[in-house]
Amino acid sequence: MASTPIFPATPNVSWGKLIDDNTNYDGTGDVVELFTAGENGSRIDFIKVKPLGTNVATVLRLFVNNGSDPSTATNNSLIFELTLPETTSSQVSALAEYQEVLDIAIPAGYKLYGSLGTEVAAGYQVTVFGGDY
Repeated sequence: MASTPIFPATPNVSWGKLIDDNTNYDGTGDVVELFTAGENGSRIDFIKVKPLGTNVATVLRLFVNNGSDPSTATNNSLIFELTLPETTSSQVSALAEYQEVLDIAIPAGYKLYGSLGTEVAAGYQVTVFGGDY
């Protein structure tokens, strides 16, 4: 039996600002909702992480959530971590940004949450690029 591939029909781009610390590895605590899957599920292609000024070093953590309350650990799964070095704001040079391929499909209503390991001063803008089926 042959399978016919499906592709996202509608772009889905969303974002959130991360600034506060969260030392939990289970998706509970101070997390920011970054993406919600559409009614037929979604594909997440990649994320862009951009520092918004001067920050101490930290780690970005991403969690897939089953669409239920993220304060319940069993609703979340840690899927990705990215080390973020110290940044210093400048008006004459660009701050480093990061683009990471996730290449995942998630069911309808599932969400992507993010958190930082340490509190930072200016924050990070995390933008998620994907599409809804």
